[in-house]
This record gives sequence, structure tokens and C-alpha cells, in this order.
Amino acid sequence: MAIEVAFDSLRNAKGLTMAQLADLVGITQANLFVLKSGKARAIRFSTLEALCQALDCQPADILRYHSDSKRVRK
Repeated sequence: MAIEVAFDSLRNAKGLTMAQLADLVGITQANLFVLKSGKARAIRFSTLEALCQALDCQPADILRYHSDSKRVRK
């Protein structure tokens, strides 16, 4: 997928485990791992907001775009 949710460095800088971050964000650890692995097809704005609040960051700090030349636009 061309969009990546990359929050591990921010999480580590805060000294948070995945379980602690999941609790702060209000989602399951499983869903947090889906975001981290790049398998998520969507993210709710409320989840993105909660991640930004927990990590004290902006959405651009955790959302990254990678060009994917093989991707066909629909």
C-alpha cells in the first residue's frame, strides 16, 4: 500500500508499549498491529486523532506516502 502508518519511533520515544498505546488510543492491540503492519485499508479520523494525542504529534508525523508505480488507479 502506498500509505504507511508509522508510529513506532514516536511510541518508543515516549517509552510506551503497544499495549499502553492501544489503551491510550482506545483500540485493541490487534487493530494497532494491523495499522503498524500496513494491512489496514482505512483509518478513522477519530483513531488518527487519538494516536496524535497519545504521541503528541501531527498526522503528517505518522502518515507516510510511498510512490507505488505498479498501483493502478480506479
